[in-house]
Amino acid sequence: MNLQSRITIDPNVCHGKPTIRGLRYPVETVLELLSSGMTTDEILADYEDLERDDILAVLAYATRLSQIKKVEMVQP
Repeated sequence: MNLQSRITIDPNVCHGKPTIRGLRYPVETVLELLSSGMTTDEILADYEDLERDDILAVLAYATRLSQIKKVEMVQP
């Protein structure tokens, strides 16, 4: 799956948060829906702009983020 075609980051859309195809659906929102117990089919029914591959891309994106070995915290 090509994440670059599904997950986009644009500073002018949702304050630069990762979104699905620039549709103003943040990746974090879909993850929250899934973690609340909603099924893929329920999400697709509620958000008609989304496609099954969008949700798969969100999960693949989250998987890649979880594989980061070290996060550097920047102090203000």
